[in-house]
Amino acid sequence: MDEQYDGIRDEIVENAKKNSVLYMANIGYNKETSVKAVEDAKKYDGVYAVVGIHPENVDDLDDDFKFIYELAKEPKVVAVGEIGLDYHYGGDAAKQKEIFVKQIQIANELGKPVVIHSRDADMDMLKILKENKIENGFVMHCFSSSTEVLKEVLKLGAYVSLAGPVTFKNARSLIDVAKLIPEDRLLIETDAPYLAPEPFRGKRNEAAYVVHTAQKIADLRECSLEKIAEITTRNAKRFYKIES
Repeated sequence: MDEQYDGIRDEIVENAKKNSVLYMANIGYNKETSVKAVEDAKKYDGVYAVVGIHPENVDDLDDDFKFIYELAKEPKVVAVGEIGLDYHYGGDAAKQKEIFVKQIQIANELGKPVVIHSRDADMDMLKILKENKIENGFVMHCFSSSTEVLKEVLKLGAYVSLAGPVTFKNARSLIDVAKLIPEDRLLIETDAPYLAPEPFRGKRNEAAYVVHTAQKIADLRECSLEKIAEITTRNAKRFYKIES
């Protein structure tokens, strides 16, 4: 959980559970936040950790990936991420690609799935995914690309995760995406503390709000909220290999 939740982590987890959000993947974006994600996973039931280096943080990297190997030994570390490419906010593109590929290799060595971030970089992202097999599955985190990109990542075996933007009035392409994701590949998330769904848009996001994203997806797919909750929970537990 982001530093914005310092001092209120107990409340955030409790709010989530009151809203029937029983499993949470807490994602690091550098060494410090990955360590914190593991600490939170150890403390809270139903909270799991994902560790890695976000593309916005590659310029700060000293080429020391040892922390990923060390943290991945913890039983509640369920994936490597969030990794990938960001040509909007990220640093040097060549270095982003290099570190993206290196972390894919690390995930393969560790037997972990991968959480992928892609912003304004879909073609390079697809090229890397086609040239570097991810052996234990991957999810396109906070998907915001076109239906054409959706079809390409699905061919590669991707899970696809939707966040608050699918509830926004200007969602447009995400409406089609939400309808097209196969039932067994659909995941939902917060991307907290960012991208809170309607009716909380512009506020600090939290896990409890994911129910609003789920309801919007249920409306778009013309099914019940209960069905979306059931299939996304089942898919998340399968993807992250959560047995409880």
